[in-house]
Amino acid sequence: MSDAYSPIPELNLLKEFEDSLGGQFFAPGFELMKYNKDLDWFCGDAPDAYLDRLIPFAYATHSGSYYALWRCDDRTDLATLPVIFFGDEGDLWVEAGNLRELFQSLALESDDPEDRARLASARQRYLIWLQQNFGLTLLDNSDDGENLAECARRFAIWVSEFASDDLLDHVLSSLGVEITTP
Repeated sequence: MSDAYSPIPELNLLKEFEDSLGGQFFAPGFELMKYNKDLDWFCGDAPDAYLDRLIPFAYATHSGSYYALWRCDDRTDLATLPVIFFGDEGDLWVEAGNLRELFQSLALESDDPEDRARLASARQRYLIWLQQNFGLTLLDNSDDGENLAECARRFAIWVSEFASDDLLDHVLSSLGVEITTP
């Protein structure tokens, strides 16, 4: 039996890095949780077959929001799946097109001066780790908005397969998309 955190090498490397920080945070609110933790942002509206398509892996905020990989298809490289943000107050959006894009976004400096000061040392270590392990630096200013918007549209279509009208309206509003439903 493997002691690996997950079946995803990129997440295992991140877990090793996070553990090396001894409880320090490198990005505001981000913390790996038990891989594939049983969470249901849909409040019981989603059948298990749909929830199985979501793989929660990290808290996104200190208040319970989290990130999950969305199994939008049957690809075997789970690190290439879209990352969905599920907010503790009902927020929802596509955070990144894949794990490496999420890792780059986590490297962005916080707008909050207190967070910047508190996270500075661990963030610098994270930037080095990101470069050494993946050859990545900070996200450039190129906008991947089209890809994320298409992913949001596909996610909404997927949700429409099981959601009540109220839930679907909330999802569509949160994602800022419109879809045609039967």
